[in-house]
Amino acid sequence: MSTAVIKRPKTNRSTLSFVPELVYFEPSALDYPKGQRIFDWVKKEGIPYRMTTSHNRITNLPGDTELEQYKIAKRTLVVGIRKTLKFDTSKPSAEYAIPIATGCMAHCHYCYLQTTLGAKPYIRVYVNMDDILNAAQGYIEERKPEITRFEAACTSDPVGLEPITGSLRELIDYMGTQENGRLRFVTKFHHVDSLLDANHNGHTRIRFSVNAKYVIKNFEPATSSFEQRIEAAAKVARAGYPMGFIIAPIIWHDGWEEGYGELIASLAAQLPSDVTKDLTFELIQHRFTKTAKAVIEKRYPRTKLEMDIEKRKYKWGRWGQGKYVYPDEQANALRMYLSERIFEHFPEAKIEYFT
Repeated sequence: MSTAVIKRPKTNRSTLSFVPELVYFEPSALDYPKGQRIFDWVKKEGIPYRMTTSHNRITNLPGDTELEQYKIAKRTLVVGIRKTLKFDTSKPSAEYAIPIATGCMAHCHYCYLQTTLGAKPYIRVYVNMDDILNAAQGYIEERKPEITRFEAACTSDPVGLEPITGSLRELIDYMGTQENGRLRFVTKFHHVDSLLDANHNGHTRIRFSVNAKYVIKNFEPATSSFEQRIEAAAKVARAGYPMGFIIAPIIWHDGWEEGYGELIASLAAQLPSDVTKDLTFELIQHRFTKTAKAVIEKRYPRTKLEMDIEKRKYKWGRWGQGKYVYPDEQANALRMYLSERIFEHFPEAKIEYFT
């Protein structure tokens, strides 16, 4: 069994799907067809792998410094069993977060996973999908006759992992059979081809995270390009999926009006008119905590991300924890400008929230 990290040639991650450089397996994961399939793929690809007693305790990652270990962790896949089947709430996007993966291969500087994952930035995927689906069924039954929505991208970007796991396809097919169940997920990746012929029955809304060119260029390394995301959006819309866009984080920067105006105009120009019915938009302004600021500045020491507490407003959140957001005058300007541009180009769209 190999334990060294292979030095693979650098690739353009915006065009190729994610290939980890190191994989850990919980031994019990190999008792599941999905776990065995991933194991066979890892061996076929010649990717180094190790066994671990728990996907929550990966402590011997390579790297001489904390920053090196972080970068290696973002290229490390852990295959395990999801034992906690009590789903977290996921407001305002959905009623519950459905856990099929944790961690992300992208390097978005602003991402809240920087702090919520703490010292565990490696990517975990769960192979006991029947257990996860049975738990979802329980939540659906509890809330009948109301619709129960599940968000699949709270702790990961599952589209980026779909070529390895196939878990989204399973979720989509399952929710397609549920009268009272709905699925939602958001992505910055374009690897959607395996989802196009799923039996979604209109019960899954796929949303694409988009932003001004300045934000994508400076703060979203290792994601698909804007053009690839829009091409993928047109594909899923033509496949009959309900579709939406998340503009997040909305960042106040020099030329922000031109940048976000160009973004909305580009969406309108590149999406065929016949796929723009029933569009939803979710608008989320940039926010951060003091903890996130410290972590981001350590992991991305040359980031251009503005996190000046003196320029922000403190907004209290759940459980007595708060975040720094833009002052009301700036937040209102962002909300009004983006809303006007959206309705100018997509008069039938729905803005679900601005936060």
